[in-house]
Amino acid sequence: DKERLIEALAVRESRRCLEELDAAIGEVVWRDDSHAGAVPQFFAASSPIIADGMAIAQLGGEDGGAIVACDLASGEERWRWDGEGPQYASPVLMSVGDTTQVVTLTAQSLVGVNVADGALLWQVPFVPQGRAYNAATPIIDGDLVFYTGAGRGANAVRIVAGDDGFAVEDVWSNPEVATQFNTPVLEGGLLFGLFQGGTLFCLDAQTGATAWREETQLDRGGFGPMVATTTAIFVLPSSGELIVFAPTGDAYAELARYQVSETPTFAHPVLAGNRIFVKGQDTLTLWTLP
Repeated sequence: DKERLIEALAVRESRRCLEELDAAIGEVVWRDDSHAGAVPQFFAASSPIIADGMAIAQLGGEDGGAIVACDLASGEERWRWDGEGPQYASPVLMSVGDTTQVVTLTAQSLVGVNVADGALLWQVPFVPQGRAYNAATPIIDGDLVFYTGAGRGANAVRIVAGDDGFAVEDVWSNPEVATQFNTPVLEGGLLFGLFQGGTLFCLDAQTGATAWREETQLDRGGFGPMVATTTAIFVLPSSGELIVFAPTGDAYAELARYQVSETPTFAHPVLAGNRIFVKGQDTLTLWTLP
């Protein structure tokens, strides 16, 4: 399915619907507009995923939305889970035992639903308080789920398969750090993220202990998507200054800084070999790294 998508199709979640486009000519192949016009407060920010011949996305608004799975070929709805509406995080896939799950943060919870039929398998309350949002996509590592949200710290749970379904076991919770808008990255058994206020942090993914914090004042709003490699982590705050640091838990080790955009940046940088694509407010630029 992924190869077919790359070669022939484009699937996207717009502000109003889920669409499949013919990548060669840009024409709409099918459209699911079951939640047309309904979006979260700050519009749609969630990306769809492809699994088992389906495009799966969170559609609608916080008070009236669903996780919806549509057939890639026809656009026909295969299933939906409408227990809660979306906020801004994207769904990811997880396999526990023989069951593949869609794991995502909704407006009020962390949930796992069955890819096969959309049945709810487990649910953990994670309600935003005040000016906080569920915007960081969960991170999967085997049977572990890492999730975070402003004012509620960083957390890890283990999903366990049993005779009566799935159970959720608390592994650790770190109230010292959390992300508001950026999704942390997992590299070498460490979690790296950007705390609201512009502080970079590193956690031990096994224990949740804070390894280090660096008051860089990169972006006081907490905007700063990250991309990890085995040798470096790239973070792009809204200032347009690309920060490169080493993926180590010993101490913050900055490797380089590059001004890659003169206009605000909020999109993920895209790495391809030694090239990096940067989307600014009004520009798209390609840079090469030494």
